[in-house]
Amino acid sequence: MAMKISPSRLPQHPTVSTQRTSPGSARFLLRTAALRSKDVVMTGEKVNPGIEHHQVKQTMPPEKREIFESIEDWAKTNILVHLKPVEESWQPQDFLPDPSSEGFFESVNEIQKQCSEIPDDYFVCLIGDMITEEALPTYQSMLNINDITRDETGSSQSSWAIWSRAWTAEENRHGDLLNKYLYLCGRVNMRQVEKTSQYLIGSGMDMGLPTDPCHIYIYTSFQERATFISHRRTARHAKKFGDKKLAQLCGAIASDEKRHEIAYVKIVEKLFEIDPNGTLLVFEDLMRRKITMPGNLMYDGQDENLFEHFSSVAQRLEIYTANDYADILEFLIDRWNIAKINCHTSEMRIAQDYICSLAPKIRGLAERAHGKAKQAKSVPFSWIFDREVKL
Repeated sequence: MAMKISPSRLPQHPTVSTQRTSPGSARFLLRTAALRSKDVVMTGEKVNPGIEHHQVKQTMPPEKREIFESIEDWAKTNILVHLKPVEESWQPQDFLPDPSSEGFFESVNEIQKQCSEIPDDYFVCLIGDMITEEALPTYQSMLNINDITRDETGSSQSSWAIWSRAWTAEENRHGDLLNKYLYLCGRVNMRQVEKTSQYLIGSGMDMGLPTDPCHIYIYTSFQERATFISHRRTARHAKKFGDKKLAQLCGAIASDEKRHEIAYVKIVEKLFEIDPNGTLLVFEDLMRRKITMPGNLMYDGQDENLFEHFSSVAQRLEIYTANDYADILEFLIDRWNIAKINCHTSEMRIAQDYICSLAPKIRGLAERAHGKAKQAKSVPFSWIFDREVKL
């Protein structure tokens, strides 16, 4: 993604709703409002009603490209070490019944017994997390379009391309594991779940960002920490309800997300070391645009506000909340020493002040949003056979 210094606004169209939500509200922070206009049609079928994509493509300046080229050997030594060899990695089958064993059906019955006490709203969160993980082709595409990875052959040996492919391979296990567990548990409408995954991958991901890898790596630093928090809390909930198997597998996924978070945070830390001015301004730009959640275009063929509804349930159960958004921001500010950067220009000082003052504002807005959420309605989710869940 190319460097864009000043905060930008997406172009507005007559058919696009321009209504804004509060930047710290649960509704805003747990979803990015899909810009809705006319139906997008692909091969004669709606991919996701009302999605309008805004294409942003810019070329990274030569000096920025030189920065990434100069640290490729550093990335080989310091980033690729956060990948695990396949032979040392867990696989979904490690957590699931062996279909070739004589006790397979008894093991499946045990899974169904353990999850029988888990409430529907928990399953909504688990399914939403699983579908988000299954949209992996979109995320790899996002990494591969940046101006440094650009794995045009599909087998580039640059450190950045190797990371992108291996990261994808590791992440691929997450959706596989959760999907198989949900299939075996017998509690969900798998056809609706599978439709949602197909819709989401087909809709792509529109973050409205340039193709500067600095934007991408700050984004992934934020997002990997968010998914670590979500899966870790999902594991805790499962344990509380007595499902030790589900707690174990969600914990394994959370551990992967934490390892990936460490790698992305280290990349940005290195960028701040080499180019504090440019990296600070990219960080400001990204935070003014807000973090687009990866599943924000979810659609199941019925509910056009599915991601908003799923996110509201996650907020209520405290799987992932608006306050987590603020916590992650504060963590990154502290890790990257944003407040201690020596700003040489007024532009840098404005960026520094904006970033450092944002988290308290988010917390204040989140508190007010929490009060309004107490009057929230219930909606049916096709994932659980149209049973209603309180938002």
